[in-house]
Order: sequence, then structure tokens, then C-alpha cells
Amino acid sequence: MKQKYIESGKFVGTHGVRGTLRVQPWCDTPDFLCQFKRLYLKSGENFDQIKIKSSKVHGNVVLMDVEGITTIELAETLRGRVLFVSREDFKLEEGAYLICDLLGCKVFDFDSEKFLGEICDVSKTGANDVWHIKNNGKEYLIPVIPDVVKEVDVMSEKVLITPLPGIFDEIEEIKE
Repeated sequence: MKQKYIESGKFVGTHGVRGTLRVQPWCDTPDFLCQFKRLYLKSGENFDQIKIKSSKVHGNVVLMDVEGITTIELAETLRGRVLFVSREDFKLEEGAYLICDLLGCKVFDFDSEKFLGEICDVSKTGANDVWHIKNNGKEYLIPVIPDVVKEVDVMSEKVLITPLPGIFDEIEEIKE
């Protein structure tokens, strides 16, 4: 099931004395986080909205001014808190998906439709992402490149791949 609120970054410190916060973005680019005028903080089971007065990229962080946070002391109370965006507040390009939506997707061989495992993690390597596929307690690493990944359908939680030779060879029978 898709989450309504998605982790998007974390308050990691302050900038100056007027309450500006430094945010470590957890998005493809820091610019993505700067487009929002409202973000959310989790409090128990609830998500509380915060209003963003301004934000800008500063090196590898985002500098953010939050409504009601006007001093360094108030800003420090948010250090370490995780920021969330609402899925309703953005649209993905066609064919794009969120990493959190991939987790739990079942992976099948494109040609034979054999079950290969379930995506349990994603690593960002720079050149391409790498999916961690778990099956029977063993983890397999699959590069996310066009030669391997053939179809991704996060709505039905199904992914079709053409595995590179040798990756799944040690398993005689792959069980679902």
C-alpha cells in the first residue's frame, strides 16, 4: 500500500541566528524539496503541517525558513526531525516512481515469468541504482539499467527483469 506521506529530508542544523534551518534532502535533487510551501512533521501517528516561508539550495543542503521559527533556539528544537511531503502535493513524470513504492514489489523473469524475489532495498551508486532482491533468505543485487529492467508496475507491485547471466544460476528452483 502506498504511503500518503513520504520521508523527504531531515533538519540537521541551523544557519545564522534568525531561525533558518539546514535540511538534508532525501530527494533525487535538493531542488525538488524547494518546490513545497508546506511539509509535514510526524507526531506519534499524526502528521502536522508546517508552512515554508522560503527555501533555497545551499551546497548539498536546503536552507529553509519555517513559519513561526524566528530564533536559533526555536530552530534547534527541530534538529533531527524528519520532514515528510504529502503524495497529494506532487506529480511524478510518466514512468517515474518513488523508491518507497518499489519496496515489497515482486520481481519476475521477463521471459519465463519465474518468481525471482522481492525488492527489499535500493542502493544509489551514482552510475545507476541497484535493487536488492531477497529470496529464501538470500539477497541478489540487480543493476537498474535498461538491459535488465524491462517493466515496472508499482500499482500492481510487479517488476519484470532480464537478469544478467549468473546472478540467479545457483538456485535450482526459485520459489514464490
